[in-house]
Amino acid sequence: MPELPEVETTRRGISPHLVGQTIRAAIIREPRLRWPVPADLPEKLEGRLIRDVGRRGKYILIGTEGGTLIVHLGMSGSLRIPDPDTPPRKHDHFDLVLASGTRLRFHDPRRFGCVVWTEADPATHPLLAELGPEPLNEHFDAPYLHGKARSRSAPVKSFIMDSRIVVGVGNIYTNEALFRAGIDPRRQAGRIALVRYEKLVASIRAVLAEAIEQGGTTLRDFVNENGRPGYFQQTLQIYGRSGELCRRCGGPVRTERLGQRSTYWCPKCQH
Repeated sequence: MPELPEVETTRRGISPHLVGQTIRAAIIREPRLRWPVPADLPEKLEGRLIRDVGRRGKYILIGTEGGTLIVHLGMSGSLRIPDPDTPPRKHDHFDLVLASGTRLRFHDPRRFGCVVWTEADPATHPLLAELGPEPLNEHFDAPYLHGKARSRSAPVKSFIMDSRIVVGVGNIYTNEALFRAGIDPRRQAGRIALVRYEKLVASIRAVLAEAIEQGGTTLRDFVNENGRPGYFQQTLQIYGRSGELCRRCGGPVRTERLGQRSTYWCPKCQH
């Protein structure tokens, strides 16, 4: 599933092609996404000027005069800028056609993504209103996490992956950040000291920043706006390495399902 680094990579890639452009048409080929794409969406989008392309958590926000197109990539989605003459492929469900001839094409084989329109403040939309702070902004810090964790018995990994606590970190990057911070992912969130949360916050920020710099992680489907994969998977320290030796101490990496997600840790380095 595309997480924050993959979505931010996509946002940075498509933004220069979209901002300042007028929407000439919107083409819906398959409306049956996670939520149905409204049939009247082309009428609402035609002629609107795109002002900006933002991101909130794992949602891309295409801001226009008078409304915002909210896009989520789901489990297998991508947004690409194809050559104008490239015909749509299977699973190319939605196109935004700009006055310049540029197309933004939404591709999603599993159809867990969404394309939603709102004319209200997007921050108040039900998909976004309950989200926690962005992990790369100043409101996300150790005192915040420590306070939110108070009295919680849930594993710290599940706690960090709760989008109401912090958005977009995701399974891969939570595993990597906990490894860097030396914290056992199974440890109860409420039993971790403030000083250790300081190290975890720094690790989350570092892992996400490095992943964005390398264009995200491609394990199955993710590609950027040009159809290229990310490269952060080449530097993963713990994720997906069950049975291999820890790069830090040489001990075996272990795994188990935690919160229905694959979890990896080194018993010697993480406690």
